[in-house]
Amino acid sequence: MCPDIMKFITGDQSEDESSNGHLLGLDDWSEETALSIAQGEGIELTDDHWEIIHSLREHYDEFGLTPNVRVLAKVLVKKLGPEKGSQKRLYALFPKGPSYQGCLIAGLPIPRDCLDMPG
Repeated sequence: MCPDIMKFITGDQSEDESSNGHLLGLDDWSEETALSIAQGEGIELTDDHWEIIHSLREHYDEFGLTPNVRVLAKVLVKKLGPEKGSQKRLYALFPKGPSYQGCLIAGLPIPRDCLDMPG
């Protein structure tokens, strides 16, 4: 279901309304919100998940965009090392896709060039 574009333009849309389920207000996100979204996704968040979620948010804060899965893996390899940044590990943590599902839980927009968005 598409959101009412005028609500989006005027800011009258609720914080959880978007065409893809992602939060529209980045400041509306909290760890409690993330826990709720993750539960809806069937994910019990561990320290490993939080590490990725916080890395996604830090990347967004620094660059103003969310990384696709390839960029995310490269960023995490640099930041956390090759084991923690591997795509295999990322997909194990976020089975519907690290950039799609990770950004959903992190309260961030889907990357424009998202490679793992469900069809």
